[in-house]
Amino acid sequence: MDTLTYWNGAWQEGSPAVLGPRDHAFWLGSIIFDGGRAFGGCGPDLDLHAARAIRSARALGLNPKHTAEEIHALMLEGIKRFPADAELYVRPMFWATKGGHGPISTDGDSVAFLLCIYLSPMPKGTGLSLGLCRTIRRPTPESAPTDAKASCLYPNSARGVAEILARGFNNGVVLDALGNVAETCSSNLFLGIDGKVVTPVPNGTFLAGITRNRTIQLLRDAGVPLEERTVRAHELDTADEMFTTGNAGKVQFVTRYESRDLQPGPLGTKARDLYQAYAETCRIV
Repeated sequence: MDTLTYWNGAWQEGSPAVLGPRDHAFWLGSIIFDGGRAFGGCGPDLDLHAARAIRSARALGLNPKHTAEEIHALMLEGIKRFPADAELYVRPMFWATKGGHGPISTDGDSVAFLLCIYLSPMPKGTGLSLGLCRTIRRPTPESAPTDAKASCLYPNSARGVAEILARGFNNGVVLDALGNVAETCSSNLFLGIDGKVVTPVPNGTFLAGITRNRTIQLLRDAGVPLEERTVRAHELDTADEMFTTGNAGKVQFVTRYESRDLQPGPLGTKARDLYQAYAETCRIV
Protein backbone atom coordinates (compact mmCIF):
# COMPACT_ATOMS: atom_id res chain seq x y z
CA MET A 1 0.00 0.00 0.00
CA ASP A 2 1.45 3.37 -1.01
CA THR A 3 -1.70 5.52 -0.83
CA LEU A 4 -4.60 5.70 1.61
CA THR A 5 -7.56 8.02 1.03
CA TYR A 6 -10.36 8.96 3.41
CA TRP A 7 -13.39 9.67 1.22
CA ASN A 8 -17.12 9.54 1.87
CA GLY A 9 -16.60 8.51 5.48
CA ALA A 10 -14.31 5.52 4.87
CA TRP A 11 -10.66 4.69 4.22
CA GLN A 12 -9.83 3.37 0.76
CA GLU A 13 -6.55 2.17 -0.67
CA GLY A 14 -5.31 4.02 -3.71
CA SER A 15 -6.59 7.12 -5.49
CA PRO A 16 -10.39 6.92 -5.92
CA ALA A 17 -12.25 8.85 -8.61
CA VAL A 18 -13.90 11.77 -6.82
CA LEU A 19 -14.61 14.43 -9.48
CA GLY A 20 -16.99 14.61 -12.42
CA PRO A 21 -16.83 16.91 -15.45
CA ARG A 22 -19.61 19.18 -14.09
CA ASP A 23 -18.10 19.55 -10.64
CA HIS A 24 -17.24 23.19 -10.10
CA ALA A 25 -13.72 22.34 -8.97
CA PHE A 26 -13.09 20.20 -12.05
CA TRP A 27 -13.50 23.00 -14.54
CA LEU A 28 -13.24 26.20 -12.50
CA GLY A 29 -10.58 25.35 -9.94
CA SER A 30 -12.45 25.88 -6.66
CA ILE A 31 -10.19 23.53 -4.71
CA ILE A 32 -7.72 23.88 -1.85
CA PHE A 33 -5.28 21.50 -0.26
CA ASP A 34 -2.81 21.43 2.57
CA GLY A 35 0.13 19.21 3.28
CA GLY A 36 1.66 17.86 6.43
CA ARG A 37 4.49 15.41 6.84
CA ALA A 38 5.05 12.29 8.88
CA PHE A 39 8.56 10.83 9.06
CA GLY A 40 10.49 8.80 11.60
CA GLY A 41 7.33 8.30 13.61
CA CYS A 42 6.89 12.08 14.01
CA GLY A 43 4.26 14.45 12.65
CA PRO A 44 5.30 18.06 13.30
CA ASP A 45 2.53 20.67 13.31
CA LEU A 46 -0.14 18.46 11.76
CA ASP A 47 -2.74 20.31 13.81
CA LEU A 48 -1.64 23.59 12.20
CA HIS A 49 -1.91 22.09 8.72
CA ALA A 50 -5.44 20.93 9.51
CA ALA A 51 -6.37 24.40 10.74
CA ARG A 52 -4.88 26.06 7.66
CA ALA A 53 -6.94 23.80 5.40
CA ILE A 54 -10.06 25.21 7.05
CA ARG A 55 -8.84 28.80 6.62
CA SER A 56 -7.93 28.21 2.98
CA ALA A 57 -11.35 26.72 2.24
CA ARG A 58 -13.11 29.71 3.76
CA ALA A 59 -10.86 32.11 1.84
CA LEU A 60 -12.07 30.45 -1.36
CA GLY A 61 -15.72 30.85 -0.33
CA LEU A 62 -16.21 27.27 0.86
CA ASN A 63 -18.00 26.30 4.07
CA PRO A 64 -16.22 23.24 5.50
CA LYS A 65 -18.32 20.64 7.30
CA HIS A 66 -15.27 19.20 9.09
CA THR A 67 -13.44 20.90 11.94
CA ALA A 68 -9.69 21.20 12.22
CA GLU A 69 -9.80 18.86 15.20
CA GLU A 70 -11.65 16.21 13.18
CA ILE A 71 -9.15 16.49 10.34
CA HIS A 72 -6.22 16.22 12.74
CA ALA A 73 -7.70 13.08 14.29
CA LEU A 74 -8.14 11.55 10.82
CA MET A 75 -4.52 12.40 10.00
CA LEU A 76 -3.28 10.51 13.04
CA GLU A 77 -5.60 7.58 12.33
CA GLY A 78 -4.43 7.28 8.74
CA ILE A 79 -0.72 7.64 9.54
CA LYS A 80 -0.94 4.78 12.02
CA ARG A 81 -2.13 2.48 9.22
CA PHE A 82 1.33 2.76 7.64
CA PRO A 83 4.61 1.33 8.98
CA ALA A 84 6.04 3.40 11.82
CA ASP A 85 9.08 4.46 9.76
CA ALA A 86 7.11 5.45 6.65
CA GLU A 87 7.84 8.88 5.15
CA LEU A 88 4.44 10.28 4.28
CA TYR A 89 2.74 13.28 2.73
CA VAL A 90 -0.56 14.08 4.48
CA ARG A 91 -2.94 16.07 2.26
CA PRO A 92 -6.44 17.26 3.26
CA MET A 93 -8.51 18.80 0.46
CA PHE A 94 -11.76 20.75 0.11
CA TRP A 95 -13.54 21.66 -3.12
CA ALA A 96 -16.85 22.89 -4.50
CA THR A 97 -19.05 20.52 -6.46
CA LYS A 98 -21.57 23.14 -7.62
CA GLY A 99 -21.65 26.71 -8.83
CA GLY A 100 -23.69 29.40 -7.13
CA HIS A 101 -25.64 32.14 -8.85
CA GLY A 102 -24.32 31.79 -12.37
CA PRO A 103 -21.81 29.23 -13.63
CA ILE A 104 -18.66 30.97 -12.37
CA SER A 105 -19.57 31.72 -8.75
CA THR A 106 -19.10 29.06 -6.09
CA ASP A 107 -21.78 27.36 -4.02
CA GLY A 108 -19.88 27.32 -0.75
CA ASP A 109 -22.21 24.76 0.82
CA SER A 110 -21.54 22.19 -1.92
CA VAL A 111 -18.21 21.40 -0.32
CA ALA A 112 -16.54 17.98 -0.53
CA PHE A 113 -13.63 16.75 1.60
CA LEU A 114 -11.00 14.05 1.44
CA LEU A 115 -7.73 13.24 3.13
CA CYS A 116 -5.02 11.55 1.08
CA ILE A 117 -1.93 10.06 2.77
CA TYR A 118 0.79 8.58 0.62
CA LEU A 119 4.40 7.46 0.63
CA SER A 120 6.68 10.38 -0.25
CA PRO A 121 10.36 9.93 0.67
CA MET A 122 12.10 12.88 2.25
CA PRO A 123 14.73 14.48 -0.02
CA LYS A 124 18.11 12.84 0.41
CA GLY A 125 20.12 15.13 -1.87
CA THR A 126 23.15 17.13 -0.84
CA GLY A 127 21.46 20.47 -1.50
CA LEU A 128 19.38 22.56 -3.87
CA SER A 129 20.44 24.58 -6.88
CA LEU A 130 18.38 27.73 -7.46
CA GLY A 131 18.04 30.11 -10.37
CA LEU A 132 16.09 33.34 -10.64
CA CYS A 133 12.75 32.88 -12.42
CA ARG A 134 12.44 35.23 -15.38
CA THR A 135 9.05 34.18 -16.72
CA ILE A 136 6.77 34.42 -13.67
CA ARG A 137 6.14 36.55 -10.60
CA ARG A 138 3.97 36.02 -7.56
CA PRO A 139 0.46 37.46 -7.91
CA THR A 140 -0.95 40.20 -5.70
CA PRO A 141 -3.88 39.63 -3.30
CA GLU A 142 -6.13 41.58 -5.68
CA SER A 143 -5.37 39.23 -8.58
CA ALA A 144 -5.41 35.79 -6.95
CA PRO A 145 -6.42 34.08 -3.66
CA THR A 146 -2.95 34.40 -2.18
CA ASP A 147 -4.26 33.97 1.37
CA ALA A 148 -5.25 30.36 0.61
CA LYS A 149 -3.28 27.25 -0.28
CA ALA A 150 -5.38 27.11 -3.41
CA SER A 151 -4.69 24.71 -6.26
CA CYS A 152 -5.30 27.48 -8.81
CA LEU A 153 -2.06 29.18 -7.70
CA TYR A 154 0.13 26.26 -8.64
CA PRO A 155 0.01 26.34 -12.47
CA ASN A 156 1.98 29.57 -12.16
CA SER A 157 4.57 27.79 -10.01
CA ALA A 158 4.63 24.94 -12.51
CA ARG A 159 5.50 27.43 -15.27
CA GLY A 160 8.39 28.65 -13.16
CA VAL A 161 9.58 25.12 -12.45
CA ALA A 162 9.49 24.28 -16.16
CA GLU A 163 11.67 27.31 -16.90
CA ILE A 164 14.11 26.57 -14.12
CA LEU A 165 14.49 22.86 -14.86
CA ALA A 166 15.26 23.70 -18.48
CA ARG A 167 18.07 25.92 -17.19
CA GLY A 168 19.51 23.09 -15.09
CA PHE A 169 18.39 24.13 -11.60
CA ASN A 170 16.26 22.29 -9.00
CA ASN A 171 14.02 25.22 -8.14
CA GLY A 172 13.55 28.89 -8.84
CA VAL A 173 13.48 32.08 -6.81
CA VAL A 174 10.30 34.03 -7.61
CA LEU A 175 9.93 37.79 -7.25
CA ASP A 176 6.79 39.65 -6.26
CA ALA A 177 5.03 42.21 -8.45
CA LEU A 178 7.42 44.95 -7.28
CA GLY A 179 10.53 42.93 -8.09
CA ASN A 180 11.42 41.97 -4.54
CA VAL A 181 12.20 38.40 -3.47
CA ALA A 182 9.10 36.44 -2.44
CA GLU A 183 10.03 32.74 -2.17
CA THR A 184 10.95 29.82 -4.41
CA CYS A 185 8.44 28.10 -6.67
CA SER A 186 7.52 25.76 -3.81
CA SER A 187 9.15 26.84 -0.54
CA ASN A 188 10.12 29.80 1.61
CA LEU A 189 13.62 31.24 1.35
CA PHE A 190 16.15 32.30 3.99
CA LEU A 191 19.50 34.05 3.57
CA GLY A 192 22.47 34.23 5.88
CA ILE A 193 24.00 37.72 5.80
CA ASP A 194 26.80 38.78 8.18
CA GLY A 195 25.79 36.29 10.88
CA LYS A 196 22.08 37.14 10.69
CA VAL A 197 19.19 35.19 9.18
CA VAL A 198 17.12 37.26 6.74
CA THR A 199 13.84 36.19 5.14
CA PRO A 200 11.24 38.06 3.07
CA VAL A 201 8.55 39.69 5.17
CA PRO A 202 5.05 38.40 4.34
CA ASN A 203 3.41 40.95 2.06
CA GLY A 204 0.35 39.07 0.83
CA THR A 205 1.98 37.66 -2.31
CA PHE A 206 3.11 34.35 -0.82
CA LEU A 207 2.12 32.01 1.98
CA ALA A 208 4.20 32.36 5.11
CA GLY A 209 4.48 28.60 5.53
CA ILE A 210 3.96 26.57 8.66
CA THR A 211 7.49 25.16 8.50
CA ARG A 212 8.81 28.69 7.85
CA ASN A 213 7.05 30.11 10.89
CA ARG A 214 8.15 27.21 13.08
CA THR A 215 11.75 27.63 11.97
CA ILE A 216 11.64 31.37 12.68
CA GLN A 217 10.29 30.71 16.18
CA LEU A 218 12.94 28.06 16.87
CA LEU A 219 15.77 30.30 15.71
CA ARG A 220 14.55 33.28 17.72
CA ASP A 221 14.07 31.14 20.82
CA ALA A 222 17.67 29.97 20.39
CA GLY A 223 18.88 33.57 20.27
CA VAL A 224 19.77 33.62 16.58
CA PRO A 225 19.44 37.14 15.07
CA LEU A 226 16.67 37.08 12.47
CA GLU A 227 15.04 39.77 10.35
CA GLU A 228 11.82 39.59 8.35
CA ARG A 229 12.17 42.39 5.81
CA THR A 230 12.06 43.30 2.15
CA VAL A 231 14.77 41.34 0.34
CA ARG A 232 16.17 42.75 -2.89
CA ALA A 233 17.11 40.43 -5.73
CA HIS A 234 20.72 41.62 -5.75
CA GLU A 235 21.17 40.34 -2.18
CA LEU A 236 20.97 36.81 -3.53
CA ASP A 237 24.24 37.46 -5.33
CA THR A 238 26.19 38.18 -2.15
CA ALA A 239 24.45 36.24 0.66
CA ASP A 240 26.82 34.11 2.72
CA GLU A 241 24.43 31.16 2.69
CA MET A 242 20.86 30.23 1.79
CA PHE A 243 18.37 27.62 2.88
CA THR A 244 14.71 26.88 2.26
CA THR A 245 11.82 25.65 4.36
CA GLY A 246 8.75 23.83 3.16
CA ASN A 247 6.61 20.83 3.78
CA ALA A 248 8.19 18.61 1.15
CA GLY A 249 11.77 18.85 2.39
CA LYS A 250 11.48 20.79 5.68
CA VAL A 251 14.86 22.59 5.98
CA GLN A 252 17.11 22.24 2.92
CA PHE A 253 20.46 23.82 2.11
CA VAL A 254 21.03 25.78 -1.09
CA THR A 255 24.37 24.77 -2.62
CA ARG A 256 24.16 26.82 -5.83
CA TYR A 257 22.49 30.05 -6.84
CA GLU A 258 22.83 30.90 -10.52
CA SER A 259 26.60 30.66 -11.12
CA ARG A 260 27.55 30.84 -7.43
CA ASP A 261 28.52 27.73 -5.48
CA LEU A 262 27.46 27.84 -1.83
CA GLN A 263 28.18 25.66 1.18
CA PRO A 264 25.80 24.66 3.97
CA GLY A 265 26.45 27.37 6.51
CA PRO A 266 26.19 27.64 10.29
CA LEU A 267 22.80 29.39 10.23
CA GLY A 268 21.16 26.86 7.93
CA THR A 269 22.73 24.02 9.91
CA LYS A 270 21.37 25.53 13.12
CA ALA A 271 17.91 25.85 11.57
CA ARG A 272 17.94 22.24 10.35
CA ASP A 273 19.15 20.86 13.68
CA LEU A 274 16.60 22.87 15.65
CA TYR A 275 13.78 21.73 13.39
CA GLN A 276 14.80 18.07 13.58
CA ALA A 277 14.94 18.29 17.37
CA TYR A 278 11.50 19.91 17.39
CA ALA A 279 10.08 17.20 15.11
CA GLU A 280 11.20 14.58 17.62
CA THR A 281 8.92 16.18 20.20
CA CYS A 282 5.95 15.55 17.86
CA ARG A 283 6.15 11.75 17.99
CA ILE A 284 2.89 10.04 17.03
CA VAL A 285 3.85 6.36 16.51
